[in-house]
Parts: sequence; structure tokens; C-alpha cells
Amino acid sequence: MKKRQLGSSDLFISEISLGGMSLSTDKEQAASIVDMALDAGINYFDTADLYDFGVNEAIIGETLGKRRQDIILATKVGNRWTEGVDGWHWDASPSYIKEAVHASLQRLGTDYIDVYQLHGGTIEDDWDGIVHTFEDLKKDGLIRAYGISSIRPNVLQRFLPASSAKIVMMQYSMLDRRPEEWFDFIGNEGASVVTRGTVAKGLLTNTWKERLQREHSYNAYTAAELAPTLASLAKHYDDLHALALAFNLKETAIASTVVGASSQEQLAQTLTAYENSLGLLDFATAKQLTKTEQYQDHR
Repeated sequence: MKKRQLGSSDLFISEISLGGMSLSTDKEQAASIVDMALDAGINYFDTADLYDFGVNEAIIGETLGKRRQDIILATKVGNRWTEGVDGWHWDASPSYIKEAVHASLQRLGTDYIDVYQLHGGTIEDDWDGIVHTFEDLKKDGLIRAYGISSIRPNVLQRFLPASSAKIVMMQYSMLDRRPEEWFDFIGNEGASVVTRGTVAKGLLTNTWKERLQREHSYNAYTAAELAPTLASLAKHYDDLHALALAFNLKETAIASTVVGASSQEQLAQTLTAYENSLGLLDFATAKQLTKTEQYQDHR
């Protein structure tokens, strides 16, 4: 498993990383997937305090155990559960970030977080306060690096130049190429992109026909467009799953692509696709067949 530098930090993360959101709350099943990822050379694990009301953090922390020093652990903050209310609300206040980081540390069973990310953001947020808080957490040794999970250009333009953020997590795939216009900006600010949604809900895997029966649209693609687009891609490239990974990792701005797995079988499919992706160099047809929509500047 190859590794890439995360922005201008001293952290080097695996090109494929494991996202915690799809992990089962069954500890034994989750542990089998985490162990398999570690054995494959995956060293970047991404979770969030939002996932399963914090249970996901606790399971990942317990599963990693004594191997904590061998991995780069990332989690997120900002979506605050309200007791007695169905759902959560956005809270990026400095006071809540300081409170939430300690709760995450306790659930993860560690005394530091490698990568701490704001789990969203709006232009109205107190960005000076947010940056100051993250910097204080670094000075205190509670986090090693920080960043944001966001697809909002106006937020990135406000946050990145004012901070020492090293990561922007955002959705990107052949079926959602909007972030491409921001890759240079992100890289020039000393940060890397870590992608989610790389296989577009399974549409960019070798089971795309079955997935297409459930997904009637995706991003800028209508149902009528998806089938011929995917069929053309599959006809030109032998392994659509491998192509999806290679398409993202061809970008120097991207440090890693986060994949989810609810079973060892799913993770094995991703690992095989990754091996098959290493020799892929021709992306001209993939670019020709897919759209390059742009993000709308929204709050």
C-alpha cells in the first residue's frame, strides 16, 4: 500500500483509507474488518463523533488497541446531538470544540488525535475563533493536524488561507468532478484532499448494473444518462472499480480516498481493485464520458 504526504504536514497516509461510518456496531465484526485493513497496509482510519452517537469512535478505539501508534487516526466535530431531540444541530463554537475533543479522546481511548476535522461549516461561523481553537489544541498536544470536511467553496476560501489546515475531505469521483476546479487552490494552501464517495454509492464498481436498479440519479446525472455512461466506461475499462480508485489517485492534490466496508468481502473487493488500479494510466475516455459541473457558491 503506497502512502502520500498529507498536505505540508509530517503525516503520510495510505492511498486507501478506511471510513468508519459503514462499520457494524458489532465489535467482533468491526474488528475483523479493521484487522484486515491493517494487514493490507491501510494506516488511515476516519471516523466522526456523529457516527452512531459516538459508538463508532469507541469501537474503532477499542479495536485498534495497542496498535494505535501504527495508524493515523482522524475524527470530526461540529454536529452536536441534542438530548431528547431526534437529530442534531450545528455547533462550531470554540467552547463546544474544546468540549467535544475531550469526549472523542475518551471514546477513542487515546490521548491525541492525528487529524481533527470540522464536520462541515457555514460562512457565518466564527472562523477566527475556530482557527484559534484548533491551533490551541495543537499546542496542547491533543491533535497533530486539523482540517475540514466540506464541499463549500466560500467556506474553503475563508478557512484555508487563515489557518494551517492540512486536509479537506470532500466528495469526488468520475460522476462528481466538481472539486477539480479547487484542487490547485487547496494544494497551494498547504492542504491535501481526502476523498469520499469515490465509488458513487457502488455505481463505479463491477456491480454497477445491480446498483443502477436502486440509484435513479446521481449528482448531475439523470437516470437516462447513468446507464449509457456506465456501460461505456465498463466497455472501455476492464475493471470499473479499479478505474474509480485510479481516477481519483491520479490527482496529486489527493492524498487518499476513503472507502467504507461493512464486511471483509467488501474490503477485499476494494483491495483487489486497488491492486488492479496501479497500472492504469489512460483516463482520456473516462474524462470524455463524464461531466465537469462546478460547485454553486452556497452557504
